[in-house]
Amino acid sequence: MPSDSLFKSLARRDGATVRIVIDGTPYDAPAGANVAAAMLAAGDTVCRTTPVTGAPRAPYCLMGVCFDCLVEIDGVPNRQGCMTPVRDGMRVRRMQGARELA
Repeated sequence: MPSDSLFKSLARRDGATVRIVIDGTPYDAPAGANVAAAMLAAGDTVCRTTPVTGAPRAPYCLMGVCFDCLVEIDGVPNRQGCMTPVRDGMRVRRMQGARELA
């Protein structure tokens, strides 16, 4: 369930949004927001699970230090959601455990 108060705090004055897809579900995110904030505003608090225990991890620092917001963006794994601005058509997937080796 989207967080209305968080969405309002991220919203631009002109109301501009972009459509992103998170794990197959489309969301309208405020233009200019980063992926981690857009996920939180959409009600998605878990970005990934840890490789060893499978523990859920959520955005923590939101400034690129902790790496808890790693997600797959447009097929590229291990992207920091807090450092990546949303753009129209972006596809985001939560990461489950360790990524596969090429």
